[in-house]
Amino acid sequence: MSISFSHDHVGISVTPDDLEATIAWYASKLGFTVDRRFDAHGTTFVFMVAGNVKIELLAGASDRDGAPTTNILTSMDPSRLHHFCVAVQDLDGTVSQLRDRDVELIGGPMQVAQIGQRLAFITDNLGNIIELAEPGTSRPERDS
Repeated sequence: MSISFSHDHVGISVTPDDLEATIAWYASKLGFTVDRRFDAHGTTFVFMVAGNVKIELLAGASDRDGAPTTNILTSMDPSRLHHFCVAVQDLDGTVSQLRDRDVELIGGPMQVAQIGQRLAFITDNLGNIIELAEPGTSRPERDS
């Protein structure tokens, strides 16, 4: 059985001081709107959308410079692209297949109630983080 992927979003690390300006830039320059914003694990997550394109801004502690990509929660270096995400239909099945191929998880699988999805994280051979997202069963309530 082969694994089927499709694009979900791109995650971009920013410093907390740059978050509002970054939101404003994507909104004014590219027409993105804020779809969801929440705080978890000492990080502010802002999902922005334009059509079917979604980006995730992650504003966390700025003292994580150079953090290794062995743990998803300590890997948010604000000077680089944080991760890209692909959607998978069956997260558990995909994780099982990846483990069979000697691909180790650096996070998850986990349920993230704020976005109504189950997620897992791996890295490629260069340390780039790849998020695997299983479609949610229902859309969560939006925060006001």
